[in-house]
Amino acid sequence: MKLECSEPDCERPAAVELHIPWDENRLVCAAHARVLGRQDGVVADPDPDRADDLLE
Repeated sequence: MKLECSEPDCERPAAVELHIPWDENRLVCAAHARVLGRQDGVVADPDPDRADDLLE
């Protein structure tokens, strides 16, 4: 079972967990991880079990 990205209106598979100090952690797709992971304090943690989803 593939988890979907937690961002609104996104149906891509979640492949990265974002650790966000001021909010709850989120599972997001690679595209959203690239954008949201640039914020100060956010740590993007790719899930090695979903490495194929990082290519989508």
